[in-house]
Amino acid sequence: MSETPSSSSSAPLATGRSDGPSVHHRQHSRGQTTHINIPAATATATATATHLSEADLSLPTDSPTSANSDLNLVNDRDYFPYQPKSLAGIATRSFCLGIAVTIGVGATVATLFYTSSSLWRLPFFLAALATFHFLEFWTTAAYNTRAADVKSFLLTANWPGYAIAHGFATLECLLTNAFWPNRAWAPFGSGTLLCLLGLALTVIGQVVRSVAMVQAGPSFNHLVQRQRSSAHVLVTSGIYGRFRHPSYFGFFWWALGTQMAMGNVVSFVAYAAVLWKFFSSRIKHEEEFLVKFFGQEYVDYRRRVGTKIPFVP
Repeated sequence: MSETPSSSSSAPLATGRSDGPSVHHRQHSRGQTTHINIPAATATATATATHLSEADLSLPTDSPTSANSDLNLVNDRDYFPYQPKSLAGIATRSFCLGIAVTIGVGATVATLFYTSSSLWRLPFFLAALATFHFLEFWTTAAYNTRAADVKSFLLTANWPGYAIAHGFATLECLLTNAFWPNRAWAPFGSGTLLCLLGLALTVIGQVVRSVAMVQAGPSFNHLVQRQRSSAHVLVTSGIYGRFRHPSYFGFFWWALGTQMAMGNVVSFVAYAAVLWKFFSSRIKHEEEFLVKFFGQEYVDYRRRVGTKIPFVP
């Protein structure tokens, strides 16, 4: 009983007497020789597949410089550098935010443990900002994947006002804690208590916003939607059963919490005024569309659940 030989893509071609060219394969087993005729078309296909496999090792077919990749270029263009979903841009931003979080946390801990300086507030703010922006993208990518792109980091949102606000807060904290470290900025010696409250609000605000984005999933968007998509549903359970706009609630108190923890009096007042005006206007504008999308269902929900943002019903 002879053994069945395995096929080999590198088998030599020979001429057979049946239907034309065939593959002549010889295997030695216990002194026996086995001959198998393989049609030329099969051999050619096998050789072609081997050639393509070797070519794939040198240049991916999805590469923008690969031959015959016009279709891939059309489908994948958004993922190329400087495009909306640039994988290189996403990786770069994530890498930089990771470095910022590491520096911020490390410098905060080191300053608290090895010095008596109140300047730990600066790296704390850096860590809080970097964490916020990373989670904005991560939660979008994980729970609303189709909407995730470079802008989901919100690094340039409301530019340049956003950058100016954080820059001013950083400068205020630096100047006041460097030149007037012992100032009594809080009434009745409540500075430590307010600082701890600020830290708590920062954490609570971040958690509420991230959980809201997770629970809303595809229904969450960083931009006010003027048309209802097929994936847009009204979420009224979970954290949305306690806050009508939990993502706005989260950012509002996160931002004010950072300023309390930093001891920024001027920035705290400015943040409160600007954010209240922004969110009160945005909520009113957004709910006009939500009523159109969901009708009486949203009207009843709005009547039942508040925003928990001061003076915004």
